[in-house]
Amino acid sequence: MTGYLLHGDVSVGDTPPPLGVDVTATTVVLGALASRDWRPMHHDKNFAVERNGTQDIFLNTPNQAAWFERYVTDWTGPTGRLGRMTFRMNTSVFPGDHMVFDATVTGTHVDAVGCGWVELDVALMVGDVATTTCAVQVALPIDDDDNPWNRRGDSWHPDSKGDN
Repeated sequence: MTGYLLHGDVSVGDTPPPLGVDVTATTVVLGALASRDWRPMHHDKNFAVERNGTQDIFLNTPNQAAWFERYVTDWTGPTGRLGRMTFRMNTSVFPGDHMVFDATVTGTHVDAVGCGWVELDVALMVGDVATTTCAVQVALPIDDDDNPWNRRGDSWHPDSKGDN
């Protein structure tokens, strides 16, 4: 193994190792600050509870996106390059929650320009609840001489779905 995943190392049905993270108020606030989200429900507990009717401050959308990206690229290694990611937030993630990311490989293909793609269904779980679900397409190297990060222009098609 080269220290990172190659496209041929991955098969449909594979399950990357889970990632567990204890959510603190700092986790929530720093994520909001990093994304320049000044809305008070992400840093002011009184506002979140009294005005929004939630139990506490909660992770914002860019913060969750960053956690999904981290989970996927921790698995792929530094040559994994996200091509597409869509997610649906079903409920909020609060300080005190233990979030666990897990995934299943749902597809693999090589596109018309030779880029290797892996599709994943990822879930952010808090206990038995899928708080957010995510579909990810990530490019992986075909061989040791390939690096998706070097692809530009006509050799990079992140919208590829295996039909070309």
